[in-house]
Amino acid sequence: MNKIHNFFDFLVGTIVLGIAITFFTISFKSSKISSDNGYKILAKFDNADGINIGSDIKISGVKIGTISEQNLDAESFQAVLKFNIYNHIKIPTDSSAKIVSEGLLGSKYIAITPGGDDEFMKEGQEINFTQSSINFEELLGKFIFNGKDNNEKK
Repeated sequence: MNKIHNFFDFLVGTIVLGIAITFFTISFKSSKISSDNGYKILAKFDNADGINIGSDIKISGVKIGTISEQNLDAESFQAVLKFNIYNHIKIPTDSSAKIVSEGLLGSKYIAITPGGDDEFMKEGQEINFTQSSINFEELLGKFIFNGKDNNEKK
């Protein structure tokens, strides 16, 4: 009886372990993690609110990479974002980058607008034309309080 009990425990443990390995394998494959390490470029922004490591980089709404590092430039106090761009994507050197939102309350990502240059970005180069994140709370506050001031003057 004890041998049957041990065999049953071994069998159940093996099945559970097999299911766990299958689950992790399927999860890893469906997460679309690429083996393409890509190349790194950077851009500086005055305001990088809502952008974190792992945030998407997109061209025309299609993901072409992710944010790999986020630092502060000690001299200019700008946010320095390093992008990991897929190797098969070539970005012209005169391209621009801006921080945009997926919707009114959606997450933020970097949208790259390709330029027309014949030369392409290489490892470590910087995108010079950037537009920072728009702070909707600040805009809403200005709109509300400016509206109040106008009504009080009348």
